[in-house]
Amino acid sequence: MDLMHWFTENPGAGGLRHLAIPKLLERLDALCEGTIAVDTEARIVWCNDKYLQMLGYSDPQSLLGRDVEEIIPNSLMRQVVKSGEPILLDLMAFGSETFVVSRLPLTGPDGKVIGAVGICLYDKLHHLKPLLGKFSQLQDELAETRRLLVQDRRPRYTLASYVGNSPASLDVKRQARRAAQLGSTVLLLGETGTGKELLAQAIHASSARASQPFIAVNAAAIPEALLESEFFGAAPGAYTGADKRGRDGKFKLAHGGTLFLDEVGDMPLQIQAKLLRVLQEQEVEPLGSNKVIKVDVRIIAATSIDLVQALAQGRLRRDLYYRLNVLSITLPPLRERIADLEALCEGALEQIAERTGMARRELTPGALQRLGGYDWPGNVRELRNVLEKAVLHSDNRRLVADDFDTILPRLAAARTGASAVVQPLAQAVAAAERGAIEAALAAAGGKKTEAARLLGISRATLYEKMALLQLF
Repeated sequence: MDLMHWFTENPGAGGLRHLAIPKLLERLDALCEGTIAVDTEARIVWCNDKYLQMLGYSDPQSLLGRDVEEIIPNSLMRQVVKSGEPILLDLMAFGSETFVVSRLPLTGPDGKVIGAVGICLYDKLHHLKPLLGKFSQLQDELAETRRLLVQDRRPRYTLASYVGNSPASLDVKRQARRAAQLGSTVLLLGETGTGKELLAQAIHASSARASQPFIAVNAAAIPEALLESEFFGAAPGAYTGADKRGRDGKFKLAHGGTLFLDEVGDMPLQIQAKLLRVLQEQEVEPLGSNKVIKVDVRIIAATSIDLVQALAQGRLRRDLYYRLNVLSITLPPLRERIADLEALCEGALEQIAERTGMARRELTPGALQRLGGYDWPGNVRELRNVLEKAVLHSDNRRLVADDFDTILPRLAAARTGASAVVQPLAQAVAAAERGAIEAALAAAGGKKTEAARLLGISRATLYEKMALLQLF
């Protein structure tokens, strides 16, 4: 028989009940570090002396009627009042201390919630020390994870990473240094593979925002349906499959730092309109939310398409173009700075050796001359891809011209030129298509969607041609 049933069956024991309850409250008060009560609006209506001292107050009247969160920022008392459900055991950080707390709803005679009481325990209870130790460990791990995340969001490249001493390269570096000193929006123009993201990171690393996050997002690589949430974030349950906790968009993640918008010319018009508002107002509204969030973000945009042509075709908003094109830097293609080829090859070969663990290779003058005769439609990205292929396929410590013949078939065909045997047209077309597809794949780093875009064909057509040419 439980105690309450015993009281009910023995009315004469009512005196014992009235005596026991005050004693129980006294005992609870002695064990607890503090007790606080709130009404249905989560406003403080009572606080014992221990809790009052812990909060740093001497007059209880100064707390009465104030929202509990105003005094205890991490309080969940309002949740208990609204739900009517207790939170029997929880850990709450208050200042430098960690407390074990229980929160219980208070009900009236009719069973309706009239408030809540919070009971705060300190870790003097030895059996709770393992729990508090685990909580402290999790806090340390969270702090370390956050530190590493911030570190990952810092730039990996500086202006020294933009290799080259040709007049064209030196001019790019000069403009980049100037851009770093200013806070204006920067627009980087140039073909695919010319190093736009590298330069964006270098500008950020040389700016006053260097210690803040650098967030990069490729507008062409994200499905259109997800672009809005990717940029601006989403409220909890904003759409089917959305994270129940919501998610932060790239603008919020880049707060205080720099947001790099790659392939900005490929954004849908609807997103362009929202982006324009963010640039003008410096505020974002997450998908499915009515809450506006202020952001402080510097924009560095980049594109490999002709923006003037995009304007004429109606694929780019004119007002957004003027907002982005404040300070523009055009990165020259590799064929216009061949003088930098040797330095670029040395740096790429050193990186390949570090990444693969293989011996560092060198280029003979003949190999360098052979590479210098190629037009490099994929620019520096294609150059690195070609060098890595040569390293993996050749046993030569010093790479020679012949090591690049099968990797650059169009170059080999041009070298044999007039002495080549005339082929049937179908074979010649197939060879040309093979060379074009291989070059596009190399320039795109193996990404077929990007390769199809470079070739001006659909991805389905690219797969069909690759199957016919047995390039899989």
